[in-house]
Amino acid sequence: MLFLYNLIVFIVAFLLKIVALFSPKIRLFVNGRKDVFAILKEKIKPSDKTIWFHAASLGEYEQGLPVIEKIKEKYPSHKIIVTFFSPSGYEVRKNNTVADATLYLPLDTKQNAKQFLKLAHPEMVFFIKYEFWLNYLNELKKNNTPTYLVSGIFRDNQIFFKWYGGFYKKALDAFTYFFVQNESSKNKIESIGYKNVIISGDTRFDRVVAILERDNTLDFIAEFKNNTTTIVIGSSWPKDEVLLTEYINTTQERVKFIIAPHNIKPEQITALQQSITKKTILFSEKEGKNLADYDVFIIDTVGILTKIYSYATIAYVGGGFGNPGVHNILEPATFGLPIIIGPNYSHFAEATELVHLGGCISITDAKQLETEFNHLITDKDYLNEKGLICKSYVQNKKGATNKIMSII
Repeated sequence: MLFLYNLIVFIVAFLLKIVALFSPKIRLFVNGRKDVFAILKEKIKPSDKTIWFHAASLGEYEQGLPVIEKIKEKYPSHKIIVTFFSPSGYEVRKNNTVADATLYLPLDTKQNAKQFLKLAHPEMVFFIKYEFWLNYLNELKKNNTPTYLVSGIFRDNQIFFKWYGGFYKKALDAFTYFFVQNESSKNKIESIGYKNVIISGDTRFDRVVAILERDNTLDFIAEFKNNTTTIVIGSSWPKDEVLLTEYINTTQERVKFIIAPHNIKPEQITALQQSITKKTILFSEKEGKNLADYDVFIIDTVGILTKIYSYATIAYVGGGFGNPGVHNILEPATFGLPIIIGPNYSHFAEATELVHLGGCISITDAKQLETEFNHLITDKDYLNEKGLICKSYVQNKKGATNKIMSII
C-alpha cells in the first residue's frame, strides 16, 4: 500500500506542474517548492539545534503559534523551522518573526522526506491539528525524533479508522504524544490502540486571548467610528454581501459598517462598493479624507481585521452561506462581541457551541438578519448578554498551551 501511496504522490506532482501553467495559486504551490532545500541549507547549519513545526495553512499556523512562542522561550538557542503545505498560509506568513526559516513543505516522497530531515535535523517536531504525511512520519520514526500532534482532531471519516487504512495507521507510531482537542478525538485514537493521548484543548483559544494583551489601536478606525454603534463584517463572501448590503442600504438605525471581504480582488471590491448606496470609503482611498463623514468603510487590504474587531459593537462573520462554512468566530468572541453568522457552521465546534449557548446567532435570510441586527442595536441588555457569553466561552477554554508545555 505504501508503494501505491508513493505512486499517487508522484502522479500528483506531475499533474500539478501542468495545472500550474493555468492556475496562479498552483503555480505558487509548485514554484515555491523549487528552492526549499537550497534555502534550508543556507539558513540551517549542521551545527544548529532545531525544532520543526508544520502547519497546513494559515489557520493551523495561528493555532500553533502559542506553542511556537513558548517553545522559542524555553529553547532560545534552537532555531525554529516552520513549514506550510498551502500557499494561502505560506504567502501570508512567510515573513513572520517567530521562525528562523519559513518554507513550503516538499511533497511527501521518500527522497524528499530523507533530504528535508537530513538538512533540518530537528530535535523535536510538531504537526498542528492534522496533515499526516506518511514518508515524513516514517522517517521521523526511524530517526527516533520526538514528534507531537498539537490540537489534534480525529473523526470517523479519516482513513485511520477504515478497514483499508492499516498502512496509514502504522505511520501514527511516529507520534510521541497526541495532544487532542476533545474527548471524542481521544476515544477515536485510543480505539485503534494508541494510549499516548492527552486532552489538551485547542490552542487557538490561547491565541485569541493573547490578542487582548497587545495594542489593537487603529486611529483611522476610531476616526471613522466617531463613537457610533459599529457593525464589523469580517471575511464576507458575495452570498453574505447580498443580504448585508440590503440591510445597509435600507436601515434607518444610526449605525456604521466596516466590511473586510474575504477576497479583495479589485473587481469584487468595486462590485461591492457599487452595490452600496450609502456614503462609502475604501481603505486604499482613506488618506486625506474625513473618515467620520462616511457610513461604510471597505477594507481592501489584509492583516488588520483582528484589530478592527476591537472597535466593533456587533460582528458578522462571513462564510456561513457557502462550503465548508463560517470563518473564524473566535477573534470577535474574545472581544466580547455578539456574533451573527450564516446557516453553515456545523463543521466548526466553536460555532456550534456558541450558537447553542446563545452568544452566536445563526440567520438564514435577509429578514432574520434585519431582525437580529435591530434587536442588538436597540436593546443594550440583549447586546451585552450575547457579548458576555462569547467572551466567557473563550476565557473558559484557554490553557491548552500550558498543558502541552507541562508535558514537553
